[in-house]
Amino acid sequence: MRRLCFVCATFLVLGWTLGCSPVRIEKIEVKASNDPLHEPRLILERYASGQALGSEVESFPKLVEDVRKVDATRADVLDKGLNDLQKASTNARPALAKNLLAQLQPSMK
Repeated sequence: MRRLCFVCATFLVLGWTLGCSPVRIEKIEVKASNDPLHEPRLILERYASGQALGSEVESFPKLVEDVRKVDATRADVLDKGLNDLQKASTNARPALAKNLLAQLQPSMK
């Protein structure tokens, strides 16, 4: 009986020490080369900070097409948002860009 108590106590202490060991945290790196939304996000960040529309507007259809290959829903959001940005007044663009940027953030599924 004494031996059984000793074994149980040993396992409890061992389980407690192993169970309380530090957790190893690993970083998961998402590479821009694999993310079709990387470039649109960069452009939207510039618009959100107040930059005016430039010649990159001509690349919008290609950006939407690249996103559509991976995520049709986000491509629709991007397409509508970019069209809205082009139609919006200069003062309204930063807020629209911030809103669109928030909608296009990565999600954990």
